[in-house]
Amino acid sequence: MMNRKKRIVIALGGNALGNTLPEQMEAVKTTAKAIVDLIEEGCEVVVAHGNGPQVGMINNAMIALTHEDTAQPNTPLYVCVAMSQAYIGYDLQNALREELLNRGISDMPVATMITQVRVDENDPAFQAPSKPIGKFMTAEQAEEVSKKYNYIMKEDAGRGYRRVVASPKPAEIVEIGTIRTMVDAGNLVIACGGGGIPVIRQGNHLKGASAVIDKDFASCLLAKELEADSLIILTAVKRWLSTSAKKMRNGWIGCLWRKRKHM
Repeated sequence: MMNRKKRIVIALGGNALGNTLPEQMEAVKTTAKAIVDLIEEGCEVVVAHGNGPQVGMINNAMIALTHEDTAQPNTPLYVCVAMSQAYIGYDLQNALREELLNRGISDMPVATMITQVRVDENDPAFQAPSKPIGKFMTAEQAEEVSKKYNYIMKEDAGRGYRRVVASPKPAEIVEIGTIRTMVDAGNLVIACGGGGIPVIRQGNHLKGASAVIDKDFASCLLAKELEADSLIILTAVKRWLSTSAKKMRNGWIGCLWRKRKHM
């Protein structure tokens, strides 16, 4: 253990991944360069990410599908989170694999773990939903979707109405054992996308929850469970900040740096 590589969890902000599919494909190329910089410095990296714009886009698309085909049921939010994990992970892992190979690193597998995160059904966030998702609507549109889908809609700073959902705290990363095994084996793992798929334990069953988990809290739990030395949160803020490795590329900022003993 004395010679163990420094283990870093890097959390990517959803907004730093772009707002469209083409934007995301370009953004992950820059992200991959920054991450592989750290790997070349001798660090062991685990990647988590947000999904703010992406899960809203998926949710809107699924609602549009129900309008086109009335036989289609509405897609639960936790399924939308799972979809966002897969397609963001797909772009990230391919960009990372390509960047590793470009630098002659051919012995590091890259994999995305579809990750469920357990939340407490008694978390007070469920009694006071406050996290806005999806597009802005008029009062009439908001009333219609509220009645049709039982959504909670709130007016947002005079810009229209948006759906709000609960944002409970993460209590347990369900797949943490598999994630730890993969990381210990030298894999570059992408996990806890969008804060994780929120689930509530009901006996042996994991029931999806209509909620979103803050990716910063989930990433902090991931770092703690993996006994990471540091947690870095990357955003789209155009500013420089040094880390113990290289400066993050293109103005991205490492805004949280924690030593294991403080977690």
